[in-house]
Amino acid sequence: MKEKIRKYIEENKTELIETIQEIVQIETVIGNEMAGQQYMKKKYEELGLEIHEFQPDYEKLKSHEAFVDSGIDYAGRKNLIGIHRGTENGKSLTLHGHIDVVSPEPTSNWTVDPWGGEIIDGKLYGRGSADMKASLIANWFALKTLIALDYPIKGDVQLHSVLEEESGGGGGALACMEEGFLTDGLISSEPHNLQMTISHAGIMYFRVKVVGRTAHAGLAHEGINAISKMYKVYNALEELSNWRAENVRFKLYEEGSGQSVHLNLGVLEAGDWVSTVPGEATLEGRISFIPGEDRATIKQLIKDTIQQAVAGDEWLEEHPPEIEWFGWSTEPWYQDPEDPFVKEFLNTAGSVLERDVHTIGRAAGNDARFTQYYNRAGICFGPIQENMHGPDENVDLDSVVEVANVFANFIVDWTES
Repeated sequence: MKEKIRKYIEENKTELIETIQEIVQIETVIGNEMAGQQYMKKKYEELGLEIHEFQPDYEKLKSHEAFVDSGIDYAGRKNLIGIHRGTENGKSLTLHGHIDVVSPEPTSNWTVDPWGGEIIDGKLYGRGSADMKASLIANWFALKTLIALDYPIKGDVQLHSVLEEESGGGGGALACMEEGFLTDGLISSEPHNLQMTISHAGIMYFRVKVVGRTAHAGLAHEGINAISKMYKVYNALEELSNWRAENVRFKLYEEGSGQSVHLNLGVLEAGDWVSTVPGEATLEGRISFIPGEDRATIKQLIKDTIQQAVAGDEWLEEHPPEIEWFGWSTEPWYQDPEDPFVKEFLNTAGSVLERDVHTIGRAAGNDARFTQYYNRAGICFGPIQENMHGPDENVDLDSVVEVANVFANFIVDWTES
């Protein structure tokens, strides 16, 4: 069967590649995903899958401890599930992907059309080509391969094409699981360079507001500049970031991302007129943390760091910075590497690729983390990529072919085990 799978994929990989091009050419920036979902629905229908579509229910989801509120209305937006029913009572499997992509702006930084799906030297370029439309199609093509070969898959296989992974996954992967679309194991085919990811860092977003006192620039000595006050906070958080980078270590994240934790200060806004002393400054950041740390501890760490930074400043002691937590808020995810699902996948992938597949962790989040709330196994495995979220994002097409090959073989191995 292994040879039949490889032969079919090699003979039909042009269809795989052209399908990736077509989906990359559909703009599916977060909040506007439905043209892409309609395309995926047609592809699922081509395989004769049992189709399920549903709009996320905010009221149902908002109280879940893993829910992340994207702030985007769910009206008119739907998750898509295609199910191939097994011939027997074999183990079930989900091949999972997200349809949403981040903005390609500024497009002036690209050397190719972000929505063109252009192929250069074996790499397919475009926003979402790597993150993660090539993988979404590889999932589909793996199942298509077995159906075309008339292989009697013993367990149910679900294909998920979900919303808003890029904004936290609350209305996407979590919503699907809350609706009962659960299987014995899940693979999120995010691009992980043909390595298996079993853990990712906890992630939280925060916002710090500092007030000053406005004044005319000609009387600036009468004002309190919120920018200069904010730099006390900024510098303290930078020092914290450097300390954590050196002292907070987790081997899996170092192997997968090079550094275990990050504190990124990504947005700084202040003032509204050049001739006015700014009366308010806002700083937004993202902090990540490792297994063994939790959200409560990290919140206290940020609070203590800021309080220490403003100590001795009369103005800031009288007008303390305000801290707000928003957006992404996830605990670290760690999948037991001894789980049979993990071991079975390593065996299959190693056999297909004819090399050892390494187990790594990531300092960035993904949808596989939601499996831990349902006592299900989950991993990530996907193709080789460059420049995710950046200009000239691309995916290596040979590696996509290998992903489809691994997944088709794993469907066979897992559902029969």
